[in-house]
Amino acid sequence: MKSNKAVSLILLVGLVAGCGGGGGGGGGGGGGGGGDGGGSGGGTNTAANVLDITVNDPSYPNKPTVTVTICEPDTGKCQTVDNVLLDTGSYGLRIFKQAAPNISLPQVLVGSAPIAECIQYLDNTGTWGPVRIADVKLGGETAANIPIQIIDATYFQGNIPSQCQSPQVKGLDTNPDDAGYNGILGVGLFVEDCGDRCARSDTNDVYFTCSGSNCSSTPVPLASQVQNPVAHLDQDNNGVIVQMTSIPAGGSRTAGGKLILGIDTQTNNASSGTTPYFIDNSGYYAGYFTTKFNGTTFDTSFIDSGSNGLFFNVPTSLLPVCSSPHQDWYCPPVSLSSPLQLEAINYGNNATGGRVTFYIGNATSLFSTSNSAFAELGGPGFGSSFDWGLPFFYGRSVFVGIDRRNSSLGTGPYWAY
Repeated sequence: MKSNKAVSLILLVGLVAGCGGGGGGGGGGGGGGGGDGGGSGGGTNTAANVLDITVNDPSYPNKPTVTVTICEPDTGKCQTVDNVLLDTGSYGLRIFKQAAPNISLPQVLVGSAPIAECIQYLDNTGTWGPVRIADVKLGGETAANIPIQIIDATYFQGNIPSQCQSPQVKGLDTNPDDAGYNGILGVGLFVEDCGDRCARSDTNDVYFTCSGSNCSSTPVPLASQVQNPVAHLDQDNNGVIVQMTSIPAGGSRTAGGKLILGIDTQTNNASSGTTPYFIDNSGYYAGYFTTKFNGTTFDTSFIDSGSNGLFFNVPTSLLPVCSSPHQDWYCPPVSLSSPLQLEAINYGNNATGGRVTFYIGNATSLFSTSNSAFAELGGPGFGSSFDWGLPFFYGRSVFVGIDRRNSSLGTGPYWAY
């Protein structure tokens, strides 16, 4: 189990190369802890397009989870999987083999060869396993016959390709207990998890076919890549809204929220009163926007509910890093009730700019509580990225508009809040 560890589950493929044409790409910006907007509470949902979000694991702070159901295509034989990490920084459903032992899913083929996938995340973790076809139920809606990944480190007799075991990978997730979740539900900006690059290149190092004792990278058509299930719903398929409750300084034992499917498609997902931040869907900056903070421009910034903190680089004179074992986090000399208040400005590619107030607390002090949800948790980041993780979502409604899908806000990809 990850214990108070910094986690950033945005797809590394998006940082290596922008993937347009209906696919791939990185992530993109947002605001800070505590919230400037109105979120909605927890409780049990009744609408078909709503899933409950829960944060309740002190050993893995700021872990938002939902429950999904996966089924053998067109059979009605299904398995419900809880404790699935909600991730707006990736695309597609990934379920551990151990979490779905009672169903058998057909494998996706390229020609006659079954395909597997190696996914790497910004925090240097990764997943390996076959790509299979499933019906995916989200709330009361279904994405039928879509490719998902089954996370299985033993797939192909454990002959994992070297590209998936490179020095930058800390380790592959092998089981739910170590990962801290049963799967990942990627509901980010794009339809496919890699896009045109993986459709064209036979050296994409994401998709593989395996024979004998070797696995080789292979191009995979867009429709056969792992798919964002939201994009394949019959309705409510143009994006999602993540609504989280506000939490007090010092944290909360639990937090709740809702994942609402669709934008401006039903009475419960109207976008009125929000500001969209439009994002490039191709090129180097695909999936990113810009955050300006403390005189620095972070031009590959993103919003990512799968990141459990706010991650960005600043001089230690402003935000000192905690001592071991919490060296992944910032520890300014503040009390639990009085975190450091900061301000940034986020910009979309349409030059829309919006100020965001956020907070950073002393992580060592926060972790001394038995709380699982913190709006002021932050740590050192990754290059020119400002990673607006789950603390940004508390007290807000955050809209994720899928690439080339329309709403009253415009055509995706965009974030809005």
